[in-house]
Order: sequence, then structure tokens, then C-alpha cells
Amino acid sequence: MSGAIIENMSSKKLVFLGFFILGFQILSIMVGALIAPSHTSAIRYLATKCINRSRVRGWLMPWGSNRCQQVNSFNEPLAKTLDANDIVFAVHIPLPNNQMSPWFQYMLAVLQFDIAFKMINQIEDDVIITMDAGLAYRDDVISEWTTTHQSVEQRPLRCTFSVPKTYENEGRYYHCDPIPIMELGSVAHKYFLINLRLPVNDTVNVGIGEIKDIHLVGIHQNGGFTKVWISMKMVFTPWIFVASVWYWHRIGLMARPPVLLEKVILALGVSMTFLNVPLEWLSLGCEWTWMLLFEDAQQGVFYVTLFCFWIIFCGEHLMDQSHRNRLSAYWWQVGLVMFGSSLLLVLDLSERGVHLNNPFYSVWASEIGTNISITFILVAGISVGLYFLSLCGMVRCVFRNIGAKIQQFPAIPEARRLHYKGIIFRFKFLMLVTLACAAMTVIFFILNQVSDGHWHWGDYTLQVQSAFLTGVYGMWNLYVFTIIFLYAPSHKHRRNKSGDIHQTDFLEKPESQETQLTCGEQGPTETYRITGKVAEE
Repeated sequence: MSGAIIENMSSKKLVFLGFFILGFQILSIMVGALIAPSHTSAIRYLATKCINRSRVRGWLMPWGSNRCQQVNSFNEPLAKTLDANDIVFAVHIPLPNNQMSPWFQYMLAVLQFDIAFKMINQIEDDVIITMDAGLAYRDDVISEWTTTHQSVEQRPLRCTFSVPKTYENEGRYYHCDPIPIMELGSVAHKYFLINLRLPVNDTVNVGIGEIKDIHLVGIHQNGGFTKVWISMKMVFTPWIFVASVWYWHRIGLMARPPVLLEKVILALGVSMTFLNVPLEWLSLGCEWTWMLLFEDAQQGVFYVTLFCFWIIFCGEHLMDQSHRNRLSAYWWQVGLVMFGSSLLLVLDLSERGVHLNNPFYSVWASEIGTNISITFILVAGISVGLYFLSLCGMVRCVFRNIGAKIQQFPAIPEARRLHYKGIIFRFKFLMLVTLACAAMTVIFFILNQVSDGHWHWGDYTLQVQSAFLTGVYGMWNLYVFTIIFLYAPSHKHRRNKSGDIHQTDFLEKPESQETQLTCGEQGPTETYRITGKVAEE
């Protein structure tokens, strides 16, 4: 009987494989740190105050040959003759003499208000600002603007004033939280124009203070990072796909049917291949506004499969033969994963799903939407917390189960005892590698949050954020490849001390129902079989 490659591969080859995986991991990090630029760029625009006395809806340009009539400051004499409804804030994206590119993948827009303090016009508590927003595009500087979206949106205006509210402090600016206003899932055009109106009447935009200026921060993915990201995907996609096909081919050569653990390993490889598909390459020539939603779905499928794999991987090394190989045995752990994922999916659909028709929409704009979103996130977080507590408990039980088997080693021959010790050591090492991968993800994430985005090392600039993304992406691909490769059935024959050969079960067909049952209970590895025996005892 043959086991998995992890049990039969020589220590020298395993060490070589370890250095091979480590080398690729370092390479993945260095590609992001040294080759890729920063993941995103943020460009600040000052909205131009255009005059629209007729209040006819049209597209007003902030600069160029057809630029609008404008005022630089609301303190100008001309501005004092205008009504608030005569002002349109216009922003052209990008800046003059630049172009947007499909390589940017997506674009976010965030508003920052400059509001001066006035004793007779203060910002009220829990005030809502209403904006009539419009978006248009064109692909050359002489064409007419094509309208894409128009919407009236409301956002909470949260501002603080750090000094006492007295007449002496009039003219000082409030400190206001940035307001997300737009999210585009595709940057398929060269030029974009945003026109923003703040309608005022007896009930709308009352108590929002004296607005002096509006700044818009445009955020997009850097084209250089997109090229690096697609290149990595084009390397890992065939790699993991071929490994998954090879793995299942070897499973098919077994005399017994595949067990649950082998099926979930295949599912892990399929989900990783799905995540790796470089659909961004195809989106460069198309206006696919659903790409952000699709990328979230790719990541969701992979992480759900990964979480289920961890539970089943531990559980199958814990249960006895009568309870193994049944997905129903893990109903509550898998149920927690699916429940938490479903909540996040509903939240994502309610935000980015609506963005397909209205990029200005935000589920966080209303108090009800905010409360529901926070509730969904908290419940999903609790589900993940319960899942990890269950996982830690199962890992502890697996190690205790293995410890019980080790106590029986003095009663078996020395050669077999050394063989079992080597197998168990490799299994424990793989479990520790799994925990290390999860820990490294968390550590990289924290470093990414507390750093300023890049570090300087001599004459080189290390892009920390890009290194985090490429490093974690490479790490999970290498982890999945390692699991697939090491848990594939081995073709080797193992000799015992007396020279007898433990025959492989490749191409052997069971001759009776009893033989079929025995083969079905054997499992993929020796660790799998001996832990099941201990649990049964």
C-alpha cells in the first residue's frame, strides 16, 4: 500500500522542495517591492465654481476653449449677486495634458469640503447634505460629452470645530470627514467630467454651513501595478491548473474511490485556479463595470473553500472510521462559514451590485443602511471568530490524538517506529506551515496599515503595499500547490526491514465487496489511517 508523496518523498527532496517554495515566496514579495509601483494613486482636484444662471442641465467644463463662466471665490462682487442654485462645481478627470487608461482598472472619488465657521450659519448636528451629481465621458478633446449617470444623492456631513465657537474664530475652517461620492468598476474612457450641484430650498441643504470650496480626490489603481498583477496571474493560472489536473489523475488511478479529504483538496485547487484567471487582461478592451464585483466573488469562493478545507483537513485526522468521509459531520463549522460569507455577499451586492447602474450610490448614506451594514459585518465577524475557535480546538485534538499514538510506539518494531515518527513530524510541520501562512497574512496586513506605503533601502524604494499584495497572493498559490503536490498519491513501493514490499494500490482493482470496503477505509496517508484508529479505540 502506498501513501501520499509527503510520506514517501526523501528528506533531501523535501528540503529541496521547501527551498524552492521559499524562493518563489521571496520572489513574489520582491516583485511587488522592487518592480511594481505603488498599488494606487490619489490625485487631488479643486472643483471649479461654474455659473449656471439658466439652471439648464448641461455639461460645464472647468478649463479649455469651452470652459464655463466661473468665480474664483464667493467673496467676489459677482458671486454676491448669485444664488446658491446658480453654482455648479465642475471637476475634469484627469488633470490637463493627461489621459485615463483601462490599465487603471477602477476609479474612486472622495469629496472634501472646505466650510468656514460663521456664528449665524453653523453646521447643525446630524445634518445631511444633498448633491445632484452627474458623470460624463469622452475619448478625445473635441467630442461632445456623453452622459453616463446622473443621480441625486444624500450623505451625512460630519464636521468638528477644534476651537471655541466665537466671533473671533469666524472664518476658520471646520474639519470634515471625507465623503465617498463615486465608484467606477472600469476606466474604459480617456476623459471624465463630474458636475456637482448643491440644491438649496427651505428643507434641502439647510444647516450645512458656508461652503467655500470642494476638493475631489480621485483614486485609481496604477497601470504599472496592473501589469505586474496580470503577469503573476498568467504564471500561476496554468501552474495551479496543471497541478490540479495531475492530482486528480493520480487519484483516479487508485483502486478505491476518492475520500472526502481528497475531494476537498481538488476543490481547493479549482477555487485557486478560479481566483487566478486573468480576466483583467480581457477587460482592457471592454467596459466591464462588474469587474470589482467579480473579483470579490473570486476571493470569496477561494476563502470559503480554504476555510472548509482547514476544518475537514483537521476533522478527517480526528474522527474514527465510522464518522469519516461525510460532509454532514462538519455541518455547523461549514454552516458558520457559509452563513458569514452569505452576509458579506449580500452586503457586497447591495453596494457594488447597485454601482452597476448608479456609481454614486452608497449603502452607508442612510442611517438604516449604515446600521444594517454594521450588523452584517459584526455577525459575519462573530461567525469567523467561532469558526477559528472551533478550528483551534480541532487542531489541539488532532495533536492530542497523534500524541496518544506516539505512546504506543515502544510496542512496535524499531524500523516501523522510526517510519511513523517521520510521518507524524512531517504532518505536524505542515500544520505549522498552515498556521504560519495565516499569521503572515495578518502581519503583512498590519504592516500595510501602519506604514506610509513605501520604505527606502539604500538607493531602492520598497513599495510595502504592493509587496503585501503580491506576497500574500503568491503565498496562497504556493500553499495550495504544496498541499496538492504533497497529498497526491505516491507511486513508490516502500520496503520494510525484512525486504518485503508494501505494494502500491495504483491500478489494483478490488476483487470483492470486502476488499472494496477495506480500500475505501484506507485513506490518502498513513497519518490519516493511524489517527483514525486511535480515535476509534
